[in-house]
Amino acid sequence: MESSNVLLASSAALQMGSGGRNNPTLVCAPIMAESVDKMVINMNKAKQGGADLVEIRLDSLKSFNPSDDLKTIIKASPLPTLFTYRPKWEGGQYDGDEKKRLDALRLAMEFGADYIDVELQVACEFNDSIYGRKPEHFKVIVSSHNYHDTPSAEDLGNLVARIQATGADIVKIATTALEIADVARIFQLTVHSQVPIIGIVMGERGFMSRILCPKFGGYLTFGTIELGIVSAPGQPTMKDLLHLYNLRQIGPDTKVFGIIGKPVHHSKSPILYNEAFKSVCFNGVFIPLLVDDIANFLQTYSSTDFAGFSCTIPHKEAALKCCDEVDPVAKSIGAVNCIIRRPTDGKLVGYNTDYVGAISAIEDGLRGSHNGSNTADSPLAGKLFVVIGAGGAGKALAYGAKEKGARVVIANRTYDRARELADTIGGDALSLADLDNFHPEDGMILANSTSIGMQPKVDETPIPKHALRSYSLVFDAVYTPKMTRLLREAEESGANIVSGLEMFIGQAYEQFERFTGLPAPKELFRKVMANY
Repeated sequence: MESSNVLLASSAALQMGSGGRNNPTLVCAPIMAESVDKMVINMNKAKQGGADLVEIRLDSLKSFNPSDDLKTIIKASPLPTLFTYRPKWEGGQYDGDEKKRLDALRLAMEFGADYIDVELQVACEFNDSIYGRKPEHFKVIVSSHNYHDTPSAEDLGNLVARIQATGADIVKIATTALEIADVARIFQLTVHSQVPIIGIVMGERGFMSRILCPKFGGYLTFGTIELGIVSAPGQPTMKDLLHLYNLRQIGPDTKVFGIIGKPVHHSKSPILYNEAFKSVCFNGVFIPLLVDDIANFLQTYSSTDFAGFSCTIPHKEAALKCCDEVDPVAKSIGAVNCIIRRPTDGKLVGYNTDYVGAISAIEDGLRGSHNGSNTADSPLAGKLFVVIGAGGAGKALAYGAKEKGARVVIANRTYDRARELADTIGGDALSLADLDNFHPEDGMILANSTSIGMQPKVDETPIPKHALRSYSLVFDAVYTPKMTRLLREAEESGANIVSGLEMFIGQAYEQFERFTGLPAPKELFRKVMANY
């Protein structure tokens, strides 16, 4: 398994930008519109949003008169311009005469464009045609797009050499991630490149290539001016690049953290941790990591730059097996939701912060319902505590409830898994269907640890409404949406409810402290999450 021990030193030679920037990487806003007027409006939006340059996608125009339209665009642009006229054979929209297409790009150069992007397949012929006529500050980007996969490191190296041989000023390679480990090969390429290089990995599994390119010396990254209007799969918005991920502050020595999950883009962790890192001036960035195989991921990104991870569904149990050392509590639970890479020896240490977050949130919910009860004993002691789900979060809840003296019942779709967990912690087991008519006593506690009811399937619930009447408190680990169908129906049935947001904030305190070695800014965490 190749390891991308991408070294800091190799990109430390990057020049520090001025004006509060830790990197020279440019933010480019793709401008795709059907008319020149709309392009002009969008170029101004890009400037207001903080872009450094705009990519004018000529192939998106419905009608195009090169000599008039290029002059208008260049004159009206408040930012440096990069012109791209992408043909269908390279993933664009232009389906006309090749000569006309290349003539238009030459004209853009003559009228004062700052960059043009030309495809590798036609780059030699194009660069020969402008030889000796290039304006001083003008640069040619020669690009190669692979919409199928990411080639081997050797093939990528050869591709860079072929692009350089065309006379390119800037090399651009865009590949597609079939799994997140593919991105490592592009990071290795950019960090060791002797020429200006744009390395992008498309698709959700390639997302981190767009955020971390300043760390590894990428020339530019793309950010859209609004949500949904992308020129390639997986593009973030400019607003997210600059404000959520604090792209200008990412430098060669920035530590990388992230949430490992599948799915993962609904997670609010990046909002929480990046805001907190910023508030305490900690040099780290936290990103969503769509991971299929966690062992392969951890092996590939084995440098101490990749310093810590949160783990969510479905990787919490597999994560435990990947760690070199596991905290005793996490070992008893059988699941890890926090991995730290120890800076001294690079070993992976696993923790479980879920159970503290969830159990304290549930205890607070119960205490709220009997004000003034003795807080020394847990309000869970002696209660019948029903856990839905036998995965990592279910194990944490069952373990935590048992620790507090509750009688635990595990309900799961597959009864055998419920039985296995119940035997481990000393409890009872049911199949999920049995919960419909389970009513041994009143005042029970229900805790959903599954993803049932999570965005986008917000209409689902693990248990019918009529069955909720026997519970005094219902907790749902799902926090997107904050008010799940389960919680709504529990409240209508007269139960106290505790949202997954409470668990999320509780478990995040400890993770933040493990990530940074600093005390968690608890007030800030609550403030950030109050908006969601």
